[in-house]
Amino acid sequence: MNKPLRRVAIFCGLLVLALLLRDNWIQFVRADELSTHASNKRVRIERYANERGNIIVGDKPITGSVDSKDEYYKYKRTYVDGPMWAPVTGFASQAYDATQIEKIEDGILTGNDDQLFFDRTLAMFTGEKKKGGDVVTTLNAAAQKAAFEGLGKNTGAVVAIEPNTGKILAMASTPSYDPSSIAGYSRADEKAWIALEKDKNKPKLNRALREIYPPGSVFKVVTAAAALENGKVNDINAPTDTPEGWKIPLSNREMVNHASGCANASLNRALEISCNSVFAKLGDDVGRDKMVEMAEKFGFNAEQYTPVRSAASVYDKKADKGGNALSSIGQFNTATTPLQMAMVTAAIANDGKLMKPYMIDQLRAPNLDLIKQNEPEEMSRPVSQETAQKLQQMMENVVSNGTGGNADLKMDGVKVGGKTGTAQHGEKNAKRPYAWFISYAKTAEGSPVAVAVIVEDSAGTNREDISGGGLAAPIAKAVMKAVLKTRG
Repeated sequence: MNKPLRRVAIFCGLLVLALLLRDNWIQFVRADELSTHASNKRVRIERYANERGNIIVGDKPITGSVDSKDEYYKYKRTYVDGPMWAPVTGFASQAYDATQIEKIEDGILTGNDDQLFFDRTLAMFTGEKKKGGDVVTTLNAAAQKAAFEGLGKNTGAVVAIEPNTGKILAMASTPSYDPSSIAGYSRADEKAWIALEKDKNKPKLNRALREIYPPGSVFKVVTAAAALENGKVNDINAPTDTPEGWKIPLSNREMVNHASGCANASLNRALEISCNSVFAKLGDDVGRDKMVEMAEKFGFNAEQYTPVRSAASVYDKKADKGGNALSSIGQFNTATTPLQMAMVTAAIANDGKLMKPYMIDQLRAPNLDLIKQNEPEEMSRPVSQETAQKLQQMMENVVSNGTGGNADLKMDGVKVGGKTGTAQHGEKNAKRPYAWFISYAKTAEGSPVAVAVIVEDSAGTNREDISGGGLAAPIAKAVMKAVLKTRG
């Protein structure tokens, strides 16, 4: 063979070798990645080739499947009370993939998960139609309805947790959307999707998990916890050494109180009437590092997984003394999700023990066999039992004698603790404030529910009438009442 032909032969051989290597790389190394890639149309066709399993609340499905009459996608997802449950379910769309529980547990719901291999194999021999498994949630239908209807036309969110287990009982976010409207592959679904994407009110945003807000005065319970745990306060009814004109560190500016009688107010009284000066000074006394430590014990500065991921709430680790003082009253850079404030409240109600929040109780096979049972898991112990009970005493005083009266259930054997918050935000606080309320209900058997409510924007409410006690507390009351009624 002459030299030019030999070179051509070697070159062609190298090309064939490269092709073989590439082919094997795709088939064996990247096979799983490509077979599950969102852009692989076959994945979506397979996802909707059979009826999806359901997401269950109580003993009732809040999802379903119908024949979509489509050439490629046989079944389409449907939702019961879709807007109410959207923050929990997310959506499963033939055109736009899936989110939240629908995405995280897609393998179970489609029946393609490895844990359902035996069921799929058995179906091949019995001739039974393939069907997905079910996801059983921890949600309480009555509490969810109370939360969603309580928010109404307002922009906001509600999270309710069972303190001694961490089970999420309600998760509402408004404005919302109907996942059924984007479940198909039609022009109508495309039109609905475009409208949702353009909507400035972001109805697809789960505000309970993915939005962080300045917490304002509801954060004062964290500062109170830090002051008690670090020995800056021992007697919650003793006067504090706090002058009315207490100056913010590194500044000539005095801390403004919106209530009278804050000079040397006790910790109990300061929480009742929400004295900024007392809590800013306590935050300064505790110091930034200890404040950060306390906030992080409650879950700040870390994402939470319910299993749907939440945004990380923030307590500034690098704030100067002035910034730390302001952070201690829920201002400066402090920002939180409604889930995080529900976690804080739940830990206090549970005598200092914070349980990991979760909203999936069970995964079940199509034949209802149990695949997985989630169990309560302790996350941390932010405060001692003694401190938690002092905080409870203070929060119950807020409801009995302070700004949280609208949350009082007035039920025999039930104590309600709470804290209001009106969080200013925007440049020079020019935007409409957020109305916060955190609370728990407690019986002789313990606390069955802790709630966090934020009303981000209230339709038709004048700025001067926006308050946590006026707007958010009645919603928390309705949710707590719903939980107590369903427990008998």
